[in-house]
Amino acid sequence: MSDLPEIFNAATHFVDRNIAAGRGGNIAIECGDERVSYQQLAERVNRFGNAIKRLGIHPEQRIALILQDTPAFAYSFFGAIKAGAVPVPLNTLWRARDYVHALGDSGARVLVISEALLREFEAIDRAALPRLEHVIVVSSQAAEGKGLPGGVDFASLLAGSSPALEAEPTHKDAMAFWLYSSGSTGNPKGCVHLQHDMYVCAESYAKGVLGMRESDRCFSAAKLFFAYGLGNALYMPFAVGATAILLPEAPTAPRVYDIITRHRPTLFFSVPTNFAMLLAHLRHGSGGQAHQGDFDLSSVRYAVSAGEALPEPLYRRFKERFGVEILDAIGSTECLHMFIANYPGRVRPGSSGQPVPGYDVRIVDDHDRPVAVGEMGNLLIKGDSTCAYYWNQHEKTKQTIQGEWIRTGDKYYRDADGYYWYGGRSDDMLKAGGIWVSPVEIESVLIDHDAVHECAVVGREDGDGLAKPFAYVVLKEQVAGSPELAAALQTFVRERLAEYKRPRGVEFVSELPKTATGKLQRFKLRASARP
Repeated sequence: MSDLPEIFNAATHFVDRNIAAGRGGNIAIECGDERVSYQQLAERVNRFGNAIKRLGIHPEQRIALILQDTPAFAYSFFGAIKAGAVPVPLNTLWRARDYVHALGDSGARVLVISEALLREFEAIDRAALPRLEHVIVVSSQAAEGKGLPGGVDFASLLAGSSPALEAEPTHKDAMAFWLYSSGSTGNPKGCVHLQHDMYVCAESYAKGVLGMRESDRCFSAAKLFFAYGLGNALYMPFAVGATAILLPEAPTAPRVYDIITRHRPTLFFSVPTNFAMLLAHLRHGSGGQAHQGDFDLSSVRYAVSAGEALPEPLYRRFKERFGVEILDAIGSTECLHMFIANYPGRVRPGSSGQPVPGYDVRIVDDHDRPVAVGEMGNLLIKGDSTCAYYWNQHEKTKQTIQGEWIRTGDKYYRDADGYYWYGGRSDDMLKAGGIWVSPVEIESVLIDHDAVHECAVVGREDGDGLAKPFAYVVLKEQVAGSPELAAALQTFVRERLAEYKRPRGVEFVSELPKTATGKLQRFKLRASARP
């Protein structure tokens, strides 16, 4: 980061720099049939920045975004930053109570929202949000027609604004944007990110690990409100003048395959749950029978997985079926993107990989003493993309961000070759017979069974009050649960792992509880198991 000037506005680096580099005619965004060049992107970013300045928004004031993955997200996000304001993307799958918390906590004066996402917002009593003054609706009709007094139509707002804007001279360490962590319990926490953070991630991961280049076409099943998706399909492709391919709707298997077929991405970013969904989906002909050919993923040079650990069987099945290597990695909202990753050509299936350039990694015991190679411990990370603090969360900030290091809350061990292996969240680990057991290890075995689509393992107390592994299993279509199958799954694990790791029980469920970003919520399963 030492090569950045003191005065640095992220929008000038990720948007304006492409114009200066002669890429104005290159395609920055593809979304359905819409194509947006870098020149158009720059002009619309400027129009949005001018528009919010006309609304009376000053530097460091917050602009909340409840937006689908469309070009409007890019205009709003970078337009706010260029004007010195602070965009705050919010989860598009939240409910009204979540929005009340985040809008109130951030003190946002402006909300930009997709017309398709208005329902939850309209359920909010606006008196609960006294600081929210303006609502801008991304739609083909004026917001007044949607029952939002004082609302403004996004397209009209841009049309009435100048396409020229001088960037606010922000410091490289100034507040740039916030992201709310998905969190497993309690209200989401606002992670305050700085102007230089996206630059650090693009240089370290996009360039340093993936070798992303101008000719790349990036498609992310993970959405833009998610820290992972924000990098995959916005600032990382913009960092090299590549093309971002956006999907506004949910990334169902048919939609994902359709995008890959039509838009031919070279880099595909997703999460383990979505990779499992893609593997479960077969190509069918007009008669409903399985098609002899398969979906064509030949344009994809790398697939990337994050959000939670990718089980080795999913990696193997995907590579065998499509010939595409999945590069599993781990990042966080607090660190913005990846800090440990598998590198092209040196993947260790089942592991999170090796440290990303620019990040230091420590594994310590509960007394902050380094653990030996192969020993499970608490993962600490040091890197320049870590958020400055949690907004309005002083105590939580002190507990999590300690000097240059951040406690990730993850259990990991490092092998003799320098690869890092995920053992679960700190509160997901359980002891059986006095020995730490990783639920992820058991899940990785269960998911390799032909009948299993998804699974989760948590600790459930036995008659003596001791925690033992218990498995919740989602079966593949056309497979019925039975006591015989449950016993067979237990035997399947026993034959591959130590006896104490065998699930003491198996319950078949239709789905597993997850966050909006696809992370498994084991705490809900633990709560349901309590008497």
